[in-house]
Amino acid sequence: MSSVYLVLPVVLPIVGGALMPILHLPDKKRNLLLEILVLLTSAIALLCVYRRPEAGFTLFHLTGNLDFALRLDGLGSVFTCLIAILWPLSTLYAFEYMRHEERTTSFFAFYTMTYGVTMGIAMAENLVTMYLFYELLTLVSVYLVMHPMTKKAIRASRTYLYYSIGGAAFAFISLIFVIVFGDTTDFILGGVLNMEKIGNNVSTMLFVYLLSFWGFGVKAAVFPFQGWLPKASVAPTPVTALLHAVAVVKSGAFALMRLTYYCFGPDFIRGTWVHFAVMSIAMLSIIYGSTMAVKETHFKRRLAFSTISNLSYIVLALTMMSPLGLLAGISHLVFHAVMKIGSFFSAGAILHQSKKEYVDELDGLAKKMPFVFTVFTLCGLSLIGIPLFAGFVSKWNIAAAAMEVGEQYPYAYMAVLVLLYSALMTAVYILTVAIRAWFPDRGKELHLNEKITDPNWEMKLPLGLFAITVLVFGVCSEPLMQVFRAVVQGTF
Repeated sequence: MSSVYLVLPVVLPIVGGALMPILHLPDKKRNLLLEILVLLTSAIALLCVYRRPEAGFTLFHLTGNLDFALRLDGLGSVFTCLIAILWPLSTLYAFEYMRHEERTTSFFAFYTMTYGVTMGIAMAENLVTMYLFYELLTLVSVYLVMHPMTKKAIRASRTYLYYSIGGAAFAFISLIFVIVFGDTTDFILGGVLNMEKIGNNVSTMLFVYLLSFWGFGVKAAVFPFQGWLPKASVAPTPVTALLHAVAVVKSGAFALMRLTYYCFGPDFIRGTWVHFAVMSIAMLSIIYGSTMAVKETHFKRRLAFSTISNLSYIVLALTMMSPLGLLAGISHLVFHAVMKIGSFFSAGAILHQSKKEYVDELDGLAKKMPFVFTVFTLCGLSLIGIPLFAGFVSKWNIAAAAMEVGEQYPYAYMAVLVLLYSALMTAVYILTVAIRAWFPDRGKELHLNEKITDPNWEMKLPLGLFAITVLVFGVCSEPLMQVFRAVVQGTF
């Protein structure tokens, strides 16, 4: 397959989204056109993965040996598949959710452009290209946070923008140092740093890695730069689901994988002071996110704090600086996306159908919305890490990676204790919602006389597929794990 086809999954959604406000189509025709565009983009992206071109495609030359180029390797293929499968379902869900909202055409324009930009991050051949798409992701997604145009939404979008710009400055430092002290900016498993060029600047490079870890980690909501994520929950649910499950935070975690394993290299970092520093940052993020989720009474913000915790599971796995750590990070990147988008879409369906936003308003609501709460409960059990659910598989991999690294660096054993603490907190903040919805205290069935029902098929179909996927991956994950192992070994 020609490498030129790699351009299509990036360009089609960006151009299609940008043209949408100009066409002035009725809502039904617009939605049909958008779904066709998204499905076509996903089909081309999956075909590119299936018949992956060996060479990359250079869109244009910047300067020196710096190119703006696309290429699919193993890790990029995994992220591309994840985006391509989840985005059409998210778009279908968004049609029903946004049906009675204002400014829907501009919303779907930026929503679709975000798809193309995220594809650009997944398919970037080098650090320069990924960085440019990473910055563009901030510009196209900030409007989605701002979309309700309330004071809270505007403040949240500003916070998101300030955090992202600050993170971009830190990330740019790493780009400069990789250009100067690396053999190339292309992503190569094992890293690209040239020790002869580095010479006596090892300490400086380690400090640069820490800064860039925080820079790219802003979108992954690592401590102490996680403040934007709970505030962004004011955005419409299709946006928060993408922020928390697919596009923004997953792009942050993906960028950290690229930075650590394909630029600096785990061998350069392992055993140094920065190794234990980033491991500590990840553990603090997990503890903070899971603890705050227990305290939070607003349903969507509770799930936002849960995202901080679970994204840091991925980051914690990466900080093991080992092949098993990368494997664990990839598996949780994929499984968490399905679990969390199912959870957020359930919360969005509840808000859409009942207008209930707080946990104490959900007593007995499962009797009115059994389908939605079944999906939420299944995804919630997976987030906890219960066996036979997808979340158990990826969390087991993280614990195994920590135990393996702990044989050489005992500090890694702390990660297992943090995982156990987080599992307990997750059980508390998930089960308190599910139990009171399914089994309210006598006299607290708040909704018996309200006309609340499950949503229509446009919401039910994605929710049902997410629930099924969580179960299938929980009992039959080995074929997928074989693919992940090949990615880690560089043979896929």
